[in-house]
Amino acid sequence: MTIDRALKNKIRDRAARTGESYTAARRHLVRTDTEPGPTRAEHEPDGASVRVAVAQTRPREDPGDVAGFAAAGDEVVTLIDEAARLGATLLHLPEAALCFPSKQLLSSVPGEVAEADWTRFAWDAQAAALSRIRARAAERAIWVVIGAVTRPAADAVRPHLSLLIIDSGGRLHAKYDERLLSRTKATYLYAAGTGPTLFEVDGVTFGCTSGLEVLFPEVYRDYLALGADCVLYSTAGPGDPGADGTLTSSALVAARHDGMWISYAVHSDKAPHEPSGLIDPNGTWRARCEAVDAPALTIATVTARPEDPARQWHREMADAYRTGRPDADG
Repeated sequence: MTIDRALKNKIRDRAARTGESYTAARRHLVRTDTEPGPTRAEHEPDGASVRVAVAQTRPREDPGDVAGFAAAGDEVVTLIDEAARLGATLLHLPEAALCFPSKQLLSSVPGEVAEADWTRFAWDAQAAALSRIRARAAERAIWVVIGAVTRPAADAVRPHLSLLIIDSGGRLHAKYDERLLSRTKATYLYAAGTGPTLFEVDGVTFGCTSGLEVLFPEVYRDYLALGADCVLYSTAGPGDPGADGTLTSSALVAARHDGMWISYAVHSDKAPHEPSGLIDPNGTWRARCEAVDAPALTIATVTARPEDPARQWHREMADAYRTGRPDADG
Protein backbone atom coordinates (compact mmCIF):
# COMPACT_ATOMS: atom_id res chain seq x y z
CA MET A 1 0.00 0.00 0.00
CA THR A 2 1.36 3.43 -0.93
CA ILE A 3 1.06 6.16 1.68
CA ASP A 4 1.14 9.80 0.57
CA ARG A 5 3.32 12.44 2.20
CA ALA A 6 0.47 14.09 4.14
CA LEU A 7 -0.54 10.79 5.74
CA LYS A 8 3.08 9.99 6.62
CA ASN A 9 3.30 13.37 8.38
CA LYS A 10 0.12 12.57 10.34
CA ILE A 11 1.55 9.22 11.39
CA ARG A 12 4.82 10.83 12.51
CA ASP A 13 2.89 13.50 14.44
CA ARG A 14 0.87 10.86 16.27
CA ALA A 15 4.00 8.85 17.06
CA ALA A 16 5.67 11.98 18.48
CA ARG A 17 2.63 12.82 20.62
CA THR A 18 1.94 9.34 21.97
CA GLY A 19 5.41 7.78 22.07
CA GLU A 20 4.16 4.91 19.90
CA SER A 21 6.34 3.34 17.22
CA TYR A 22 5.66 4.42 13.65
CA THR A 23 3.94 1.09 12.94
CA ALA A 24 1.64 1.37 15.96
CA ALA A 25 0.70 4.96 15.10
CA ARG A 26 0.10 3.98 11.48
CA ARG A 27 -2.29 1.24 12.53
CA HIS A 28 -4.62 3.81 14.10
CA LEU A 29 -4.80 5.76 10.84
CA VAL A 30 -4.48 3.13 8.11
CA ARG A 31 -5.95 -0.36 7.82
CA THR A 32 -3.05 -2.73 7.14
CA ASP A 33 -2.54 -6.33 6.07
CA THR A 34 -0.54 -7.15 9.20
CA GLU A 35 -3.46 -8.04 11.46
CA PRO A 36 -3.24 -11.47 13.12
CA GLY A 37 -3.56 -14.39 10.70
CA PRO A 38 -2.47 -14.69 7.06
CA THR A 39 -2.35 -11.57 4.89
CA ARG A 40 -4.16 -11.45 1.56
CA ALA A 41 -0.90 -12.51 -0.14
CA GLU A 42 -0.46 -15.55 2.13
CA HIS A 43 -2.21 -18.88 2.55
CA GLU A 44 -2.01 -21.22 5.46
CA PRO A 45 1.07 -23.41 4.83
CA ASP A 46 0.81 -27.19 4.77
CA GLY A 47 4.06 -27.93 6.63
CA ALA A 48 6.04 -26.42 9.51
CA SER A 49 5.76 -22.64 9.75
CA VAL A 50 6.49 -19.74 12.09
CA ARG A 51 5.07 -16.23 12.10
CA VAL A 52 8.19 -14.02 12.16
CA ALA A 53 8.16 -10.30 12.89
CA VAL A 54 11.25 -8.33 11.85
CA ALA A 55 11.89 -4.86 13.26
CA GLN A 56 13.94 -1.75 12.73
CA THR A 57 15.10 0.18 15.81
CA ARG A 58 16.62 3.58 16.46
CA PRO A 59 20.44 3.61 16.42
CA ARG A 60 22.16 4.62 19.64
CA GLU A 61 25.94 5.11 19.79
CA ASP A 62 26.87 6.46 23.24
CA PRO A 63 28.22 3.48 25.25
CA GLY A 64 27.92 5.37 28.54
CA ASP A 65 24.38 6.71 28.11
CA VAL A 66 22.43 4.93 30.87
CA ALA A 67 19.20 6.70 29.95
CA GLY A 68 19.75 5.72 26.32
CA PHE A 69 19.89 2.04 27.25
CA ALA A 70 16.65 2.40 29.20
CA ALA A 71 14.95 4.12 26.26
CA ALA A 72 16.18 1.42 23.90
CA GLY A 73 14.78 -1.23 26.24
CA ASP A 74 11.42 0.57 26.29
CA GLU A 75 11.42 0.59 22.50
CA VAL A 76 12.11 -3.15 22.24
CA VAL A 77 9.47 -3.98 24.87
CA THR A 78 6.93 -2.01 22.83
CA LEU A 79 7.92 -3.93 19.70
CA ILE A 80 7.55 -7.23 21.59
CA ASP A 81 4.01 -6.25 22.60
CA GLU A 82 3.20 -5.27 19.03
CA ALA A 83 4.67 -8.44 17.53
CA ALA A 84 2.77 -10.62 19.98
CA ARG A 85 -0.48 -8.79 19.25
CA LEU A 86 0.01 -9.51 15.56
CA GLY A 87 0.42 -13.21 16.26
CA ALA A 88 4.19 -13.49 15.83
CA THR A 89 6.03 -16.42 17.38
CA LEU A 90 9.48 -14.82 16.91
CA LEU A 91 10.66 -11.20 16.83
CA HIS A 92 13.94 -10.45 15.04
CA LEU A 93 15.84 -7.22 15.86
CA PRO A 94 18.95 -5.51 14.39
CA GLU A 95 22.62 -5.72 15.29
CA ALA A 96 23.45 -4.04 18.62
CA ALA A 97 19.83 -2.95 19.00
CA LEU A 98 20.37 -1.37 22.43
CA CYS A 99 23.66 0.40 21.59
CA PHE A 100 26.01 0.16 18.63
CA PRO A 101 28.90 1.94 20.37
CA SER A 102 30.85 4.60 18.53
CA LYS A 103 34.51 3.72 17.98
CA GLN A 104 35.40 7.34 18.75
CA LEU A 105 33.55 7.36 22.06
CA LEU A 106 35.16 4.06 23.08
CA SER A 107 38.66 4.96 21.93
CA SER A 108 41.41 4.71 24.53
CA VAL A 109 43.22 7.62 22.81
CA PRO A 110 41.25 10.88 22.77
CA GLY A 111 40.79 12.29 19.28
CA GLU A 112 41.95 9.09 17.55
CA VAL A 113 40.51 5.72 16.62
CA ALA A 114 42.44 3.33 18.83
CA GLU A 115 41.90 0.18 20.91
CA ALA A 116 38.53 0.39 22.63
CA ASP A 117 38.32 1.07 26.35
CA TRP A 118 35.38 -1.14 27.35
CA THR A 119 35.22 0.31 30.87
CA ARG A 120 33.29 3.12 29.16
CA PHE A 121 30.44 0.78 28.23
CA ALA A 122 27.43 0.85 30.58
CA TRP A 123 27.27 -2.90 31.10
CA ASP A 124 24.84 -2.73 34.03
CA ALA A 125 22.45 -0.50 32.07
CA GLN A 126 22.48 -2.94 29.14
CA ALA A 127 21.92 -5.87 31.52
CA ALA A 128 18.92 -4.11 33.05
CA ALA A 129 17.40 -3.47 29.62
CA LEU A 130 17.96 -7.09 28.58
CA SER A 131 16.39 -8.31 31.82
CA ARG A 132 13.23 -6.35 31.03
CA ILE A 133 13.22 -7.69 27.47
CA ARG A 134 13.53 -11.28 28.68
CA ALA A 135 10.72 -10.77 31.17
CA ARG A 136 8.44 -9.34 28.48
CA ALA A 137 9.31 -12.16 26.09
CA ALA A 138 8.19 -14.63 28.77
CA GLU A 139 5.06 -12.63 29.49
CA ARG A 140 4.10 -12.57 25.80
CA ALA A 141 5.39 -16.13 25.13
CA ILE A 142 7.44 -15.00 22.13
CA TRP A 143 10.97 -15.76 20.97
CA VAL A 144 13.23 -12.69 20.62
CA VAL A 145 16.50 -12.51 18.68
CA ILE A 146 18.34 -9.29 19.51
CA GLY A 147 21.79 -7.95 18.71
CA ALA A 148 23.89 -6.94 21.73
CA VAL A 149 27.50 -6.53 22.82
CA THR A 150 28.34 -9.41 25.17
CA ARG A 151 30.76 -8.90 28.03
CA PRO A 152 34.06 -10.76 27.60
CA ALA A 153 34.99 -13.72 29.75
CA ALA A 154 37.36 -13.10 32.63
CA ASP A 155 40.40 -14.11 30.58
CA ALA A 156 39.39 -12.19 27.43
CA VAL A 157 40.15 -8.57 26.59
CA ARG A 158 37.47 -7.93 24.00
CA PRO A 159 33.72 -8.60 23.90
CA HIS A 160 31.77 -10.24 21.10
CA LEU A 161 29.14 -8.60 18.94
CA SER A 162 26.38 -11.15 19.36
CA LEU A 163 22.82 -12.13 18.60
CA LEU A 164 21.06 -13.29 21.76
CA ILE A 165 18.37 -15.91 21.20
CA ILE A 166 15.75 -15.59 23.94
CA ASP A 167 13.11 -18.30 24.04
CA SER A 168 9.40 -17.90 24.74
CA GLY A 169 10.03 -18.51 28.43
CA GLY A 170 12.46 -15.57 28.62
CA ARG A 171 15.53 -17.80 28.89
CA LEU A 172 18.75 -17.29 26.97
CA HIS A 173 18.52 -20.25 24.60
CA ALA A 174 21.74 -19.63 22.62
CA LYS A 175 23.87 -16.86 21.16
CA TYR A 176 25.67 -16.19 17.93
CA ASP A 177 28.96 -14.26 17.87
CA GLU A 178 29.71 -12.38 14.65
CA ARG A 179 32.58 -14.13 12.86
CA LEU A 180 33.53 -12.05 9.81
CA LEU A 181 34.34 -8.67 11.30
CA SER A 182 35.00 -5.47 9.39
CA ARG A 183 38.55 -4.11 9.57
CA THR A 184 37.60 -1.52 12.17
CA LYS A 185 35.74 -4.03 14.34
CA ALA A 186 38.61 -6.55 14.14
CA THR A 187 41.38 -3.99 14.69
CA TYR A 188 39.95 -1.98 17.58
CA LEU A 189 36.76 -3.41 19.03
CA TYR A 190 35.65 -7.05 19.06
CA ALA A 191 36.75 -10.65 19.23
CA ALA A 192 35.52 -12.81 16.35
CA GLY A 193 33.12 -15.68 16.87
CA THR A 194 34.10 -19.21 15.96
CA GLY A 195 31.09 -21.04 14.54
CA PRO A 196 27.50 -21.01 13.27
CA THR A 197 24.43 -21.05 15.51
CA LEU A 198 21.18 -22.82 14.68
CA PHE A 199 17.98 -23.20 16.66
CA GLU A 200 14.53 -24.59 15.96
CA VAL A 201 11.09 -23.13 16.59
CA ASP A 202 7.94 -25.15 15.75
CA GLY A 203 9.77 -27.31 13.25
CA VAL A 204 11.50 -24.44 11.39
CA THR A 205 15.31 -24.20 11.68
CA PHE A 206 16.90 -20.76 11.95
CA GLY A 207 20.52 -19.68 11.45
CA CYS A 208 22.10 -16.36 12.43
CA THR A 209 24.39 -13.82 10.75
CA SER A 210 25.39 -10.28 11.62
CA GLY A 211 27.21 -7.14 10.51
CA LEU A 212 28.47 -7.45 6.93
CA GLU A 213 28.35 -11.25 6.77
CA VAL A 214 25.68 -11.19 4.06
CA LEU A 215 28.48 -10.20 1.66
CA PHE A 216 29.99 -13.69 2.06
CA PRO A 217 27.94 -16.32 0.17
CA GLU A 218 29.96 -19.08 1.83
CA VAL A 219 28.28 -18.34 5.17
CA TYR A 220 24.83 -18.89 3.70
CA ARG A 221 25.85 -22.00 1.77
CA ASP A 222 27.14 -23.44 5.03
CA TYR A 223 23.81 -22.76 6.73
CA LEU A 224 22.06 -24.40 3.80
CA ALA A 225 24.20 -27.51 4.25
CA LEU A 226 23.41 -27.49 7.98
CA GLY A 227 19.67 -27.55 7.25
CA ALA A 228 18.61 -23.95 7.95
CA ASP A 229 15.21 -22.93 6.60
CA CYS A 230 15.70 -19.23 7.40
CA VAL A 231 18.73 -17.09 8.23
CA LEU A 232 18.18 -14.14 10.57
CA TYR A 233 20.51 -11.35 9.41
CA SER A 234 20.97 -8.44 11.83
CA THR A 235 22.94 -5.38 10.77
CA ALA A 236 23.47 -1.72 11.56
CA GLY A 237 23.64 -1.13 7.82
CA PRO A 238 26.61 -0.36 5.58
CA GLY A 239 29.33 1.94 6.84
CA ASP A 240 29.59 3.92 3.61
CA PRO A 241 26.84 6.46 2.80
CA GLY A 242 24.78 5.46 -0.20
CA ALA A 243 25.82 1.81 -0.03
CA ASP A 244 22.54 0.53 1.45
CA GLY A 245 21.71 -1.56 -1.61
CA THR A 246 24.88 -3.65 -1.33
CA LEU A 247 23.52 -5.53 1.69
CA THR A 248 19.93 -6.00 0.54
CA SER A 249 20.97 -7.05 -2.97
CA SER A 250 23.32 -9.65 -1.46
CA ALA A 251 20.51 -10.89 0.79
CA LEU A 252 18.12 -11.23 -2.15
CA VAL A 253 20.70 -13.20 -4.14
CA ALA A 254 21.51 -15.48 -1.19
CA ALA A 255 17.82 -16.24 -0.63
CA ARG A 256 17.24 -17.04 -4.30
CA HIS A 257 20.40 -19.08 -4.85
CA ASP A 258 20.16 -21.08 -1.64
CA GLY A 259 16.38 -21.35 -1.52
CA MET A 260 16.11 -20.04 2.05
CA TRP A 261 14.16 -17.35 3.81
CA ILE A 262 16.25 -14.38 4.98
CA SER A 263 15.06 -11.95 7.61
CA TYR A 264 16.81 -8.56 7.24
CA ALA A 265 16.81 -6.37 10.39
CA VAL A 266 18.51 -2.96 10.18
CA HIS A 267 18.64 0.26 12.20
CA SER A 268 15.97 2.79 11.32
CA ASP A 269 18.39 5.44 10.02
CA LYS A 270 18.94 3.16 6.99
CA ALA A 271 15.21 2.49 6.55
CA PRO A 272 14.43 5.45 4.24
CA HIS A 273 16.51 3.64 1.60
CA GLU A 274 16.45 -0.04 2.64
CA PRO A 275 14.00 -0.87 5.47
CA SER A 276 13.82 -4.13 7.40
CA GLY A 277 11.91 -7.00 5.85
CA LEU A 278 11.53 -10.69 5.07
CA ILE A 279 12.78 -12.27 1.82
CA ASP A 280 11.24 -15.53 0.63
CA PRO A 281 13.15 -18.45 -0.95
CA ASN A 282 12.44 -17.08 -4.43
CA GLY A 283 14.46 -13.96 -3.61
CA THR A 284 11.51 -11.56 -3.36
CA TRP A 285 10.39 -9.34 -0.48
CA ARG A 286 7.47 -10.99 1.28
CA ALA A 287 7.06 -8.14 3.79
CA ARG A 288 8.85 -4.83 4.51
CA CYS A 289 8.69 -2.10 7.10
CA GLU A 290 7.78 1.44 6.13
CA ALA A 291 10.71 3.34 4.60
CA VAL A 292 10.88 5.88 7.44
CA ASP A 293 13.47 6.64 10.11
CA ALA A 294 11.37 5.32 12.99
CA PRO A 295 10.91 2.08 14.94
CA ALA A 296 8.66 -0.32 13.05
CA LEU A 297 8.03 -3.97 12.33
CA THR A 298 6.51 -6.17 9.67
CA ILE A 299 5.43 -9.80 9.73
CA ALA A 300 5.20 -12.85 7.47
CA THR A 301 4.80 -16.60 7.78
CA VAL A 302 8.14 -18.36 7.32
CA THR A 303 7.91 -21.98 6.22
CA ALA A 304 10.29 -24.92 6.21
CA ARG A 305 12.65 -24.64 3.25
CA PRO A 306 10.98 -25.81 0.05
CA GLU A 307 12.81 -28.40 -2.02
CA ASP A 308 12.56 -28.78 -5.77
CA PRO A 309 14.68 -30.28 -8.57
CA ALA A 310 16.09 -26.93 -9.69
CA ARG A 311 17.44 -26.08 -6.24
CA GLN A 312 18.73 -29.58 -5.74
CA TRP A 313 20.56 -29.41 -9.08
CA HIS A 314 22.03 -25.97 -8.22
CA ARG A 315 23.30 -27.27 -4.87
CA GLU A 316 24.79 -30.42 -6.39
CA MET A 317 26.58 -28.47 -9.12
CA ALA A 318 27.95 -25.94 -6.61
CA ASP A 319 29.26 -28.79 -4.43
CA ALA A 320 30.79 -30.50 -7.47
CA TYR A 321 32.49 -27.27 -8.53
CA ARG A 322 33.98 -26.71 -5.08
CA THR A 323 35.38 -30.24 -5.03
CA GLY A 324 36.84 -29.93 -8.55
CA ARG A 325 34.30 -32.26 -10.21
CA PRO A 326 32.09 -29.91 -12.31
CA ASP A 327 30.70 -32.79 -14.47
CA ALA A 328 29.89 -35.04 -11.54
CA ASP A 329 26.73 -37.13 -11.97
CA GLY A 330 26.32 -36.39 -15.63
